[in-house]
Amino acid sequence: MYSDPANKTSSRFDGLLADNTVLSALMVISPVIMCSDTLRNAEALIYAFSAITFISVILCSFVPRKLPYAVKVIIYAAIAALVYIPVKSLAQVTYPGIVSRVGIYFPLLAVNSLIVFRGESLFYGVKKARMITSLTFYILGFDAVMLVTAVIRELFTYGTFNSHMVDVSPTVSGLGMPFGGFILLGLMCGVYRKVRSALRPASDAEERKEGSDVSGN
Repeated sequence: MYSDPANKTSSRFDGLLADNTVLSALMVISPVIMCSDTLRNAEALIYAFSAITFISVILCSFVPRKLPYAVKVIIYAAIAALVYIPVKSLAQVTYPGIVSRVGIYFPLLAVNSLIVFRGESLFYGVKKARMITSLTFYILGFDAVMLVTAVIRELFTYGTFNSHMVDVSPTVSGLGMPFGGFILLGLMCGVYRKVRSALRPASDAEERKEGSDVSGN
């Protein structure tokens, strides 16, 4: 489910909670599954995803909307690739060894769905200030899931927190493997959607009440 950018009541903050980038929209799940086994990995990926996505989407918003969709996708990918170069260079200095450890999943962040495919439906149909707010919360939605997943996996796989030993017993080595990340993400998706479904009826009832009050006036 994706928010309508023209809907002022639902799209601005949805990327973090109501339409979370990972747990609801199922975007950018590969790095979460494959690479979020330590907090250090997560920090590097959060930095890269946030910087590449924010800068690229802002720049892509200036691409003429009248161009054919296929041409725009190519331009979006080219812009993201150019943004990726300095972001990677800084990451290699700030997070030495992490970029090579993460492997192919680091450059894949440059062609994530928020930039290449979903930008138009999520961000480009509204004013710039609103677009920036919505974009920020979609980025934070990925960052939050990556951070929580990394903390859980590192803690219960290696018995460490940010590479510092913690008294956790027993550890579950499989949680650090890709299948462990997949299972954990699946559980998080289930809990997230259950909570969202439980909260939505109350929200819908409140909206109906507000609508009836307006019509009554």
